[in-house]
Amino acid sequence: MAIAAKVTTREKVKLTAQRLFRERGYAAVGMRELAEAVGIRAPSLYNHYKSKDDILREICFELAAQFFKAFDEAAGTEEKAVKKLRAVIKAHISVIAGNIDSAEVFFHEWIFLEQPNLARFKKLRFEYEMKFRDIIDKGTKRGDFKKMNSKLTAFTIFSALNATYEFLRSSEKYTQEQMAEDIADLLLKGLKA
Repeated sequence: MAIAAKVTTREKVKLTAQRLFRERGYAAVGMRELAEAVGIRAPSLYNHYKSKDDILREICFELAAQFFKAFDEAAGTEEKAVKKLRAVIKAHISVIAGNIDSAEVFFHEWIFLEQPNLARFKKLRFEYEMKFRDIIDKGTKRGDFKKMNSKLTAFTIFSALNATYEFLRSSEKYTQEQMAEDIADLLLKGLKA
């Protein structure tokens, strides 16, 4: 029988903040409310995080690191652009599926990051998008993909992928793996029978 790892107070604060930020929005959650939800006194919260922005920064940048790691691992296993794009689409969905609460915060609440974290986060988002666009551009040059604007293509892919947390949260019978396959098929092959 495996022994469950003890969750630190800092981790409990972050997990509770993720849930509250997701449910009510970052701006609507105060540090006193967060401390109460964790079950500690408000001044004790500052032993773990300097500010609410510090919590949001950690949530956003930790998940960004997971997206980059998953992308690099998935992209490194494939040579052909179609297979590579399929692999990174599935990797992106896998990160979301493993982090539904933090993913929702990541996609919607990042705009509340304070400078310089906001600028750093925007730069990371752009760099991540460029990794997808690079696959698309190389695949287009080799004739694997039809000629389309890679920025629009990446935007469309992200629009589909970044909304999957809603479907994953509400779907009981649809596995993350099957959803990833189906979305990759839809994005790479379209609806054509």
